[in-house]
Amino acid sequence: MLFPRFLLSVAALSGVTAAQGVSTYVNPAVPTGTPVPGNYTGPLRPQVHYSPPAGFMNDPNGMFYLNGVFHLYYQYNPTGLGAGNQHWGHATSKDGYTWENQQIALFPPEEKQYVFSGSVVVDANNTSGFFPDQDNGVVAIFTLARYNEDGSGGPQTQAIAYSHDEGYTFQYYAQNPVINSTSSQFRDPKVIRYEDHWAMVVSYAQEFALGIFTSTDLKQWTWASNFTNHGLLGTQYECPNLVKMPVRDPKSGAVVDEKYVITLSVQPGAPLGGSITQYFIGDFNGTHFATVDAATRLTDFAKDNYAAQFFYGVEGNPISLGWASNWQYAQQVPTGNNEGWRSAMTLPRASYLTKSPRIGWNMVDEIYDAKPIMGESLATKTMGNGSVTVDYADVESGAIYVEANVTGIDVAKAGSFTTLNLTFTSPASGESLRSGFYFGGDNPFFVDRGQLRGFDNVFFTDKFSVADVYYESAADKTASWRVQAVLDRSMYEVFLDGGRHAGTVLVYPTQPLTVVSVAARDLPAGAQVSVAIWSLKSTWAGMANEQGTVLGNVTTTPTSGKAPASKRHMIYEGGFST
Repeated sequence: MLFPRFLLSVAALSGVTAAQGVSTYVNPAVPTGTPVPGNYTGPLRPQVHYSPPAGFMNDPNGMFYLNGVFHLYYQYNPTGLGAGNQHWGHATSKDGYTWENQQIALFPPEEKQYVFSGSVVVDANNTSGFFPDQDNGVVAIFTLARYNEDGSGGPQTQAIAYSHDEGYTFQYYAQNPVINSTSSQFRDPKVIRYEDHWAMVVSYAQEFALGIFTSTDLKQWTWASNFTNHGLLGTQYECPNLVKMPVRDPKSGAVVDEKYVITLSVQPGAPLGGSITQYFIGDFNGTHFATVDAATRLTDFAKDNYAAQFFYGVEGNPISLGWASNWQYAQQVPTGNNEGWRSAMTLPRASYLTKSPRIGWNMVDEIYDAKPIMGESLATKTMGNGSVTVDYADVESGAIYVEANVTGIDVAKAGSFTTLNLTFTSPASGESLRSGFYFGGDNPFFVDRGQLRGFDNVFFTDKFSVADVYYESAADKTASWRVQAVLDRSMYEVFLDGGRHAGTVLVYPTQPLTVVSVAARDLPAGAQVSVAIWSLKSTWAGMANEQGTVLGNVTTTPTSGKAPASKRHMIYEGGFST
């Protein structure tokens, strides 16, 4: 078995040590004990996707669900518009869409040591010993990345912090690191509960390996195995996930089995350039992961979904969020200079495994229950060849949902120009975002953002497509297709056939896109298209004050001790206060 040469030791730790005296470094420009304020009114600012109040955000971290609340942490630079100075930002939601900004959850321990990606678990049985009187104790497991004075990378080690108030504030464990190393490429631990122990996947980034470690107490970790040289290598492996997922019958939807899935992000080196996430389906026995086949599968057919993480503690179909960007241009996109923020998360997605016609195993990414953001119906229509056009300039959020279901196409009669087109335009600038199906051949779905002029970057690839074949065989003469699309100012997400394929695309028009058209052309007789268009409600507008600023949760609570269940928003306990 491969054991990466740079791993030095697993800390042999015992007992519970209070974190009093564990220092943290706080940049004077970063607020403590209160959220960073932000303005969410800019023309490119998404209204139903999460984006940070200000500054730069990248990978989702530490996501968990507890007592009806989704917790999202994320890589956060609160003092700049590019990567660096990593903290853990924090936001919470009861529905997966309406997010409330919280105070920064984790600050760097030292000026040159940053808090990189990681995960969070709920230690309901107090395996760690941190929570003698609780069943809702929360432990974060993350990478601490040290940098040298010359800017070069120093050691990356795995550390933990614990929370007595359900993840709003943390204390560093006094005997960190829990896994030591001398490597600058050892990061992004994801921890799950497996039967009677904890299991971790962590990336040996430039060794192209995932290490699997086990622990009974989250403090002492034992190496168990490696998952090595699978799929696209790119230049490095990052942000692994290990998640148990139901297998559903493709026709009835009933759960018939369960498998484990490893997701693994590579950067750079994606087929379209930059960063991408791939996934592997298999079986996990608590120490080893074995794939069901040798296939490499991608989570997204476009270019702007990276480092997705699944929420810990969700029953049924696991739910994830991804970072909606690409490292090739994430630090140059125009939202920084124009509006003071960069990057957003994808819509929440609920996933399961199934087998699709012709392609076999498939991880389906459905839009998670969107009822909380659905606004008014703007149009419904059933047609053959024809079109429906809606001017939604009066929709306050500037965000809409479009669904089209195409049935009864005789595939033998579909021609080269048998199409369904979804087009969004700006009458003010003449720009357009085009997408749709070509039903001849392999029935590709495409997205074309090349008619938008708000961002010019050589790596900002403008066209994407995916083969989308779902009829069983040539003998099956009719087929159906479904597209669900959300346009949210500067973000476009499409879900095909209920999420068997998904695409995430950043869009930057110079003027807002305010007209949508759904048009069917050259359909053979008997084909039918059902179209529904809905406005989406802004999740941020109701939180803004008279100046348009979203302050987030500014509840004042005690600075020490356990917070009562109704007041969990204490200042950080790791060595500083307001």
